[in-house]
Amino acid sequence: MALQKYTGGDLFPSIPGFFKDFFNSDLMDWGLSNFAGTNSTLPAVNVRETDNEFTVEVAAPGMERKDFKVDYQNGRLTISSEKKEESKDEKDGKVTRREFNYQSFQRVFNVPEDMVKVDDISAKYTDGILYITLPKKDEVKPKPAKTIKIS
Repeated sequence: MALQKYTGGDLFPSIPGFFKDFFNSDLMDWGLSNFAGTNSTLPAVNVRETDNEFTVEVAAPGMERKDFKVDYQNGRLTISSEKKEESKDEKDGKVTRREFNYQSFQRVFNVPEDMVKVDDISAKYTDGILYITLPKKDEVKPKPAKTIKIS
């Protein structure tokens, strides 16, 4: 009798494939465009759609306007931030404690160029939330129903 390598049968038949799907899913793919730097988490994001625009809301309290970078290129909206802080305690010219703090994140959203007016994209930071407005092109806005006269 020879030993064979176990190739992953169903250990729990009531939930087949759960573990295999979990570890093979995008959750474990660190190459995705939405990632966070060391000692940070991705900020929560809301995406709203109206008849006239898309609005992306990024919750980032405690940050400042200058901490953000927003780019749109080739159908990709990239929101990133990098914040560095350093504090140090000195007594008589000797450093007794030094602490560094570094936070960064990047979120990338695919936005088809044929849907938004790229030149009119705007952003503002108010009360801990970054608002990015992407106005829709007239061609993709809903049109009112046309009433046809019956003769």
